[in-house]
Amino acid sequence: MPLTRAVAEFIALTPRSAIPAEVRRLGTRSILDGIGLALAGSAAESGRLVRRYLDGLACGGGATIIGAAGTVAPRFAAFANGIAIHADDYDDTQLAVRPDRVYGLLTHPTAPVLPAVLADAETRGASGADVLDAYLVGTEVEMKVAEAIAPRHYQDGFHSTGTIGAIGAAAALARLRRADVPTAARTLGIAASTSAGLRENFGTMTKPFHAGRAAENGVVAADLATLGWTAAEDILEAKRGFFQAAGGGYDADAIDGALGRPWSFERPGVSIKPHPSGSLTHPGMGVMRRLIADNDLRPERVRRVRVGTNRNMPNALIHHRPRTELEAKFSMEFCMAILLIERKAGLAEFTAEVVNRRDVQELIALVEFGVHPEAEAAGYEKMTTIVEVETTDGRLVSGRADFGKGSPADPMTDAELEAKLTDCAAWAQVARPEAERIARTVWGIAELADVCGLTRLLRRAGVAA
Repeated sequence: MPLTRAVAEFIALTPRSAIPAEVRRLGTRSILDGIGLALAGSAAESGRLVRRYLDGLACGGGATIIGAAGTVAPRFAAFANGIAIHADDYDDTQLAVRPDRVYGLLTHPTAPVLPAVLADAETRGASGADVLDAYLVGTEVEMKVAEAIAPRHYQDGFHSTGTIGAIGAAAALARLRRADVPTAARTLGIAASTSAGLRENFGTMTKPFHAGRAAENGVVAADLATLGWTAAEDILEAKRGFFQAAGGGYDADAIDGALGRPWSFERPGVSIKPHPSGSLTHPGMGVMRRLIADNDLRPERVRRVRVGTNRNMPNALIHHRPRTELEAKFSMEFCMAILLIERKAGLAEFTAEVVNRRDVQELIALVEFGVHPEAEAAGYEKMTTIVEVETTDGRLVSGRADFGKGSPADPMTDAELEAKLTDCAAWAQVARPEAERIARTVWGIAELADVCGLTRLLRRAGVAA
């Protein structure tokens, strides 16, 4: 069977009963995480600019901008909320299966898919079970496409959350609308032609723009396909299709017959972040936290810090002397320095004021970051990071980690995840009781008769335009 048609059949014909209970549980956790991040992202400067932009369009409609009072057309709510989820680079990350499919360099699965599903579901009065179902189908397509495409796609500069995220969002919307197989295939065809996003924009507002635009493009693709808009129905595998044009090829075994076998949420899994920085920083941050605790490291006693990884990680963590909060999220040097100084790295530490403090900049200059042969040999499906700290009294302490806290190897508990949502909500000035009510509602999303019960909680006054 042609590949795109097989994907369309998975979207349209997979019975809800075929989604394992464990996959539903893990998906609910990522939805909870995504909603908390959308609240935090609404308080970012990019959130203010997005609301100002949408106000100028006068694009009325019934879909909620999370963390704001107004509603807009679904495509624009998806756009705003996709940007918000990815604004702090605090959102979940797809794991890789094979050594040449680079962990951390695939997709952030929730940011493009969840906003599209929530926006469309709200205006249709869909149930929470419908939302969860569409979200899981969409993210499964997204993650399998990311696993299949040749690694050149990311390594040469495409941002897969933007490019492949549009395909995942489109798949989710086709599922939510109960599209038939031909319509689902055309939805994929339209979405694939909208896929875009360049990694040179990492460390700027345009990185989360990629996620927002992918979510919006998924809505637009579903809208047009529903109306009868035509598109290639073999867009993934065609000679001039997505895999060849965007990656130079693909691994058929990673997607053909692999959708839901197993579900990517179940194996290899999805990592949820404990820090608002690029996922590739997290194993090293975990090592540094252990070294600080075990050795009582103090910044004034540190002579040099060396961090070694595989060669793909410096290719993404490109800001070695950051000056903005967004650059700091892609700076291994900053992440090491801020942990040594503050012994924590949350939303309050990733601000321009903190990044430019004299003590922070001086310690950043003592951090060396590059490729380590041991990490390179470990395989790219891991994020092997080796940290060595040389102290002023001549000691050398070191540690290694292949994965970070929040990965399936060391997952966040439900309580830790809910605490993260509460912290994100507080960043957006949402009171704890309100945040706890949101969390309770999301934990029970599969039982909601109408998802509007959730979106009403997420729409609130008091956010400045």
